Amino acid sequence: MYRRTITPTHARLRALLAACAIATLAASSVGIAAQAAQAAPLPTVVINEVESSDTVAKDWVELKNVGSEPVDVSGWIVKDNNDSRVKAIPADTTIAPGGYFTFTVDEAPNGFGLGSADQARLFLADGTTLVDGTSWTAHATHTWGRCADGTGAFVETTASTPGAANACPDASATLKINEAVSDGGTPGDWIEFVNTGDVPVDAGGLVVRDNDVVNPYTIPAGAWVAAGGYLVLDNGTNFLYGLGKGDSVRLYDTDGTTLLDSTTWPSGTHASPSWGRCPDASGDFAITQSATKGAANDCVPETPVDPEPTTANVVINEVESSGGTPGDWVELKNLDETNSADLSGWRILDGDGSHTAVPFASGTTIESGGYLVIEEAFLGFGLGGADSVNLYSGAVDPSTLVDSTSWSAHASVTWARCPDGTGDFTDSGASTKGLANDCSDSTPEPDPDVEVWPGGTTETAVATDVPFDGDLSGLDYEQPAFGDPILWGVVNGTGTLVKLAPGAGGAWNGADGWGDGKQLAYPDGSIAPDSEGVTVADGGSAGGVYVATERSSAASGVSRPSILRYDVSGTGSTLTATNEWNLSADLTATVGTIGANSGLEGITWIPDAVLTARGFVDESTGLAYDPADYPTHGSGIFFVALEATDDVYAYALDLTGSTATRVATIDTPGAREVDYEPETQLLWAACDEACDGRTATLQIGATGAYEVTHRYARPADAANYANEGFAIAPQSTCASGLKPVFYADDANTDGISLRQGSIRCTELGGGTDPGTDPGTEPGTDPGTTPPTPGEGDLTPGTQNGVTGPGSATSGQRITVTVGGEYGGQTVYGWIFSTPTSLGSAVVSSGGTVTFTIPASLAAGQHRLAVLDADGNVIGWFALGVTAPAALGATGADADGSLALAALLLASGLALVGARALTRRRGADHPS
Repeated sequence: MYRRTITPTHARLRALLAACAIATLAASSVGIAAQAAQAAPLPTVVINEVESSDTVAKDWVELKNVGSEPVDVSGWIVKDNNDSRVKAIPADTTIAPGGYFTFTVDEAPNGFGLGSADQARLFLADGTTLVDGTSWTAHATHTWGRCADGTGAFVETTASTPGAANACPDASATLKINEAVSDGGTPGDWIEFVNTGDVPVDAGGLVVRDNDVVNPYTIPAGAWVAAGGYLVLDNGTNFLYGLGKGDSVRLYDTDGTTLLDSTTWPSGTHASPSWGRCPDASGDFAITQSATKGAANDCVPETPVDPEPTTANVVINEVESSGGTPGDWVELKNLDETNSADLSGWRILDGDGSHTAVPFASGTTIESGGYLVIEEAFLGFGLGGADSVNLYSGAVDPSTLVDSTSWSAHASVTWARCPDGTGDFTDSGASTKGLANDCSDSTPEPDPDVEVWPGGTTETAVATDVPFDGDLSGLDYEQPAFGDPILWGVVNGTGTLVKLAPGAGGAWNGADGWGDGKQLAYPDGSIAPDSEGVTVADGGSAGGVYVATERSSAASGVSRPSILRYDVSGTGSTLTATNEWNLSADLTATVGTIGANSGLEGITWIPDAVLTARGFVDESTGLAYDPADYPTHGSGIFFVALEATDDVYAYALDLTGSTATRVATIDTPGAREVDYEPETQLLWAACDEACDGRTATLQIGATGAYEVTHRYARPADAANYANEGFAIAPQSTCASGLKPVFYADDANTDGISLRQGSIRCTELGGGTDPGTDPGTEPGTDPGTTPPTPGEGDLTPGTQNGVTGPGSATSGQRITVTVGGEYGGQTVYGWIFSTPTSLGSAVVSSGGTVTFTIPASLAAGQHRLAVLDADGNVIGWFALGVTAPAALGATGADADGSLALAALLLASGLALVGARALTRRRGADHPS
């Protein structure tokens, strides 16, 4: 259809003379008589919408005042394409700024109808001064209207909206990928889109990619697609990338990140003759009979499928659900040793009914006794820790179900039939993709390098009033300066952040105002990120909670490895990220394609003071890490675990924007979660059931890189749970030499998602010189701490050799000044009269350290002493300790802590909440 405005819009709204309007109309070949010149500017009223074929009501013309002052249109004239048909607007008609006036032309007196090839023209009351007009060559399905409302060109709208803003066509809502050719196209590769709506749309601004993130193609403005029509893009003429075997086509909104539609053809197969929707424009994708560029797809006629095929004896044989190469996969086996099996049109679906089962291409076969592997890229979804695989011989229906298997947790290797092809499913001894299953003893051989867990032997259930029911993933333990500790957790299935506070009997319940958690959203408001890891940085959660993610639930087949920051101070039930750092481009540049279900699994934060003191090397410069190179990164580095490689990557984040710089790539024996323990300055890498629940510690070595110092088995009496969350409590929680460790079981085994174990409070590892053994503190003896000092060691000569506040509250974190000459050295804190260890700390370049006063310490007068690495007393000072103010009900956010903080602030004592798993900034890092 062809339509156009016959007068200028914005330009005519300014001080244009009528003579200019006449010249413009003449240049446009519009047959409107020349009007008398006007000295005054034209009014700010335009024709905004026209109804020419309403079968119920009358034809009408809508006017809009696009100016900032009211306009009196009384007596103005509306005409169609015939000057003899004249209808005047009633007296006392004024249109407010931004307002609308709908004028029915098809009624007495002097009424006239609007035809299928007609005009609508608006004149001043003199009947000769043209204000605005538009023409069309056919009736619109709905109406003709300006898009954008009031200012744009006339197009066919998607709905009639008299007296309101126009319903403008939206290509993002109706344009779909319809067909693609990756081999043998004319003149080369091409992509076809179809407009499934009932009005034309402009596809301009939409972004098209293949399976890569580089070289996106933006469709130019003015690319109109008729209702039910097609838009074809050619390689070379339009997009520059080629389409390959097992490739994808993805359509994004104008922001370049919101996925609108996507399709992927089978691995190892070209889209040839073409890969198209069958039926055309609406069905699932399949290999077509022939390419039909710019026309309806030539689909393979559907053949009725016998729900119990007699010629195909195929079973599911082996499953990889926890990130294989290049992703998850399903292996099928043909049990017929004589005949091949035709699987054309067969489908696989997991346990998520919202996923789409893609039909196998025509001609898909398995040779007699052979195997066929279906990759995650073809499936379009990954497989979970508690999931299933269902094989159908046609459309998804109980009558076509051929075989199925399910599991409650990821297999340690793969989930396979033993004996091969015929037995029950069990953990296999090895991954045998495309080969007979390894049904040897799947119990891992003892690893001489794996040590006994340095703590208790059990993981016990933790009571909670939050009904996790599975998918609880990352954990982080925060100890604020005042009030109860916080256990943060993320639920990956729903994209939820939970805040847990200690309750009676060792329970951890939803904090006040948090209930079962809060919904997470991306910065654009879209829900929900697949949230796998969580941490807080310097300043604790008051400075934001950081979440590591794999993908968006709205595009579960597309990898989106991002770190998101959330302000958790509000009361709303949904948290919208203030920042997103998408690491996809950086990671894929070195690790290759990342499966949608193989992204970021864990996150933690390590302060700059520790990194610089230990000689950490920045891989982006090859030099010693210098925080000044990243002026907007805060005071520390974020470390993330990537499931695709099971390694850890460290990033300096621009906290004012969305850029990230990789500063370290860390090889680990298996990292699905990471946690930083400040007392030992160790980076912990934890692995789930895929690694038999093992953990590893890493420390900065002599080369300035993180190195593995110890590997530990899971607690001896604990089952091989799907522990995707791991958080170590701080030194202040020590009791009888042990402190808690928390685990999140993603599979909710036996109905339990949260468990607690323990770990010893002293440093782990040995070595006598800084950097000799990266698992120890500089200067310590193997596996020891300095001897416990006696009261006699606190002599007048060392009094006030270190300084700190004169008073503190039990459970409070305080700053102690040791002296700049101790910068970078490890020191130890003790509090008297009964000697109580406060743990170790690294002195900042400004000469300060922080210690947490034990929550169990009795109120009264005490002395705090600081010892060097050899056990010598550097100094001590008197410290009055008081009990904290009464707090609110256990398990709730305590208002009393806020009142206490306000009281201390009023008295001049500036206390900043600090996280138990981080160190406060020193004088060289001012807040």
